[in-house]
Amino acid sequence: MSSPPLLLVAAVALVDIDDRVLLAQRPAGKSMAGLWEFPGGKLQDGETPEAALIRELREELAIDTVESCLAPIAFASHTYDDFQLLMPLFVCRVWTGTPQPVEGQELAWVRPNDMRTYPMPPADKPLVAMLRDVL
Repeated sequence: MSSPPLLLVAAVALVDIDDRVLLAQRPAGKSMAGLWEFPGGKLQDGETPEAALIRELREELAIDTVESCLAPIAFASHTYDDFQLLMPLFVCRVWTGTPQPVEGQELAWVRPNDMRTYPMPPADKPLVAMLRDVL
């Protein structure tokens, strides 16, 4: 039996001055629509996780950051029906601009202890406990 293809996705916990974390709700029409997740996205060919996050944050939230402001803290590995997801999670406390829902997604600033009340994709759920311990 062959294993499903590996999908590498980078995610970020944007943390504001009040130690709240930004969550984005997956819009209608996407897989897992309605679930809340850490912003980020798939790596393009030849792209590092940090470069992918800088690009995705600009495209999805209209904010800018730099690699030195992205600190890796954890990763998730989850087997979905048709792929194996590997997702490093970074923390970012410094960026330029105010996050905007460029792609029609809902955004919410959430305290770490309240994140468990937001329905999330299976790969994101284990990261919540790790974030609560770190923040």
